[in-house]
Amino acid sequence: MIPLIKSTFYREAETKKALCEFINSGDFLSMGHQCEMFEKKFSEFQQRKYSIMFNSGSSANLALIQALLNLGRIQKGEAMGVSCLTWATNVMPLIQLGLKPFPVDVNLATLNIDEEEFEKNSNSIKSLFLTNALGFSSDMEKMLSIAKKKNILMLEDNCESLGSVYRGTKLGNFSLAATFSFFVGHHMSTIEGGMVSTDDEVLADMLKMVRSHGWSRNLEKEKREALLQKNNITPFQSNYSFYDLGYNLRPSEINGFIGVLQLNHLDEIIKNRVANFKKLHQASLSNPDIYPLEIDHLDVVSNFAFPMVFKSQESFEKHQQCLLQKKIEYRPIIGGCIANQPFYKKYIGEENVTSRYPNTTLIDKRGLYIPNNPELNEIEINILLDIAKG
Repeated sequence: MIPLIKSTFYREAETKKALCEFINSGDFLSMGHQCEMFEKKFSEFQQRKYSIMFNSGSSANLALIQALLNLGRIQKGEAMGVSCLTWATNVMPLIQLGLKPFPVDVNLATLNIDEEEFEKNSNSIKSLFLTNALGFSSDMEKMLSIAKKKNILMLEDNCESLGSVYRGTKLGNFSLAATFSFFVGHHMSTIEGGMVSTDDEVLADMLKMVRSHGWSRNLEKEKREALLQKNNITPFQSNYSFYDLGYNLRPSEINGFIGVLQLNHLDEIIKNRVANFKKLHQASLSNPDIYPLEIDHLDVVSNFAFPMVFKSQESFEKHQQCLLQKKIEYRPIIGGCIANQPFYKKYIGEENVTSRYPNTTLIDKRGLYIPNNPELNEIEINILLDIAKG
């Protein structure tokens, strides 16, 4: 069996040993110093000023939308563009918090939002939550140009593209803020965990408040004191005063500790994924049954899993049988066409999905991905190369 995920952590044995020692010696396992250290080190890796850790990538998405609402940078009732090929909890917070999701079709060559579709629909949206799928991206320069011209607020879901680089800039750094996930099987694992990274100090502070009940405990001292004075709150009341809408989305010190450890291996993890992808992509170019991927605009493809979208139902089924015979784990590409998901139909509804989103619908019906994890061995890689070649 060649699984999509080989282990809970990279270098699992040494990580588990260190984790056991940390838990046995720790007297405080709620969010604290280890989480702060992970945030600082992740900001350095991502080359952003601020990073705020959450208990999952989905929570990071929810907190980001709530924080922007709290700050008045987006408004309830507005339409926010999303990739039609995305994960459910990129869209669910929009519905839950009173925005209108507006799916945009993707390009078959990149699996990301098609620039022409974005421009065509740009008058219908106020903001865009862009999904950088599977280590790939749209042409970010074109996307930014359209967004600037139309005054569209840009956000990125970079949960599947940690380490990918577009023309010298890491994905996740093209927008006001980007979300990341450290769920088992993603580029790096903290078991459960997520992050929002941004260069905006005001947004970073609001995210800290949204993460913890809307209170100010995790802000700098002078900012806490300013809120006390503004709201006429006594020092006695200070730790139990709630300034804006929030949740409890905090990670634990266990997650933070693992994050610090796993960051030490992240360059190696990305290097292995990049090397695997290059081999799989080269092999796939000789397969006439699949649509070729376009990656010339990317300097580094930190691939999450290797996708294949088939030109016919016959070839799709043929490759599925081959994967089953060779005991290779595979699954649909992300969440497929989000407008076809039951929750979306229940709360939003959508007519003419196939005609509105032809590329995403095709990916939904005839797309799958196969393993690209950093622990694949040479035998497994060769088996996967045979599949990619067709």
